[in-house]
Amino acid sequence: MDKSVNVGLVGFGTVGSGTAKILLENRDLLSRRAGCRVELKWICDKDLTTDRGISVPDGILTDDLDQVLNDPDVDIFIELIGGLEPARTFVLRAIEAGKHVVTANKALLATHGLEIFEAASRKGVEVGFEASVGGGIPCIKGLKEGLVANRISTVLGIMNGTANYILTRMTQEGAPFEEVLAEAQRLGYAEADPTYDVEGIDTAHKLAIMASLAFGKKVGLDDIYTEGISRITPVDISFASELGFNIKLLAIGRSSDGQVDVRVHPTMIPKDHLLSHVQGAFNAVYFVGDSVGKVMMYGMGAGQMPTGSAVVADVVDLARNIRTGAVGRVPALGEPFGAMGPASIKPMAEVVCKYYFRFMVKDAPGVLSRISGILGENGISIESVVQKGRRREGAVPIVMVTHEAREAMVEKALSEIKGLDFVLDQPLTIRIEDLDALEEEV
Repeated sequence: MDKSVNVGLVGFGTVGSGTAKILLENRDLLSRRAGCRVELKWICDKDLTTDRGISVPDGILTDDLDQVLNDPDVDIFIELIGGLEPARTFVLRAIEAGKHVVTANKALLATHGLEIFEAASRKGVEVGFEASVGGGIPCIKGLKEGLVANRISTVLGIMNGTANYILTRMTQEGAPFEEVLAEAQRLGYAEADPTYDVEGIDTAHKLAIMASLAFGKKVGLDDIYTEGISRITPVDISFASELGFNIKLLAIGRSSDGQVDVRVHPTMIPKDHLLSHVQGAFNAVYFVGDSVGKVMMYGMGAGQMPTGSAVVADVVDLARNIRTGAVGRVPALGEPFGAMGPASIKPMAEVVCKYYFRFMVKDAPGVLSRISGILGENGISIESVVQKGRRREGAVPIVMVTHEAREAMVEKALSEIKGLDFVLDQPLTIRIEDLDALEEEV
């Protein structure tokens, strides 16, 4: 092996140290599979003193980014610092310097991906981002290459391990959200500020990437309706179970009739569906293609080594392309960048599905009939009603499941209901998806 492909890694935190460990400890295996030597030449980070638990060769640690970016021998630049800036600037500088880029930064790609991919296309370099969605699950490569023969109609996903861990524990133990979140933080599953995870933002970042790949259209973060799980209570978990459902924070992408429906929100899905069995911190991505039918990929969606595995997979892919002169063989988004137009996004107001409503109301006569009347006036018919004993003094929960209704009419009805003097809390809405309909081939 005369040829060497040299790698500069920026960001030596959890994922960075996992990536370095794989590159160093599996160097011979990776080089054999790439057909050329894969060498980790630089590790760049502000903190060079903290023990990462791995043995690093002398002379490769630096706190000088320019040493990496200006080194003409560095072929691949790995960005693992996270966030938008300075990550965006670093990546664009690397591209301008003619270096290929590998990143796990889903927020960066969801926000600035089109700019980055366009810059890479102009410069004739590649951007690998397998680790940005699903951790160690090869869902991006699977979609771009393994399923390339298919028109993909549907992408469904449980794409955030923190949210899925919280909902799993709430389901298994009946514990409240705040208690399980605190436990997840103690165990390291949740960040000190868990907003991105529990409010669906992290999942929306990933859906923007997957929908663009699946449907061949540019889908941005602003296109995705996003709602989190922080208002889900054990009461809702219990009612869902009685109704035959589990609650998941679901990413939904659907291409139909020239429009793309993209949204992230808590969703009741049937207990017997494959996605319903994804527990704990695991992730799953579920595709429907016109030729292959239904495909699900499942595994650890985050963590030092699973994510490092995906980063290194991109490095080896790039090394193979560099060795064979095949750079650009597989477009970053599965199709030539210039051929992709913006997606026509289906307005959230036009979404039609069943709904679960929970109203906390005063224990008084006529309450149920008044709520039912407002729903009926807005064209929303009720499939079932559950009313149980008091949860607190003078208050009772009323749970309703509707037949299919239009989101716009649901919003209008709820705005009227929450203004009634006997409604004590903000009504809770959870959408109930007909996954069989979502999975129908277009």
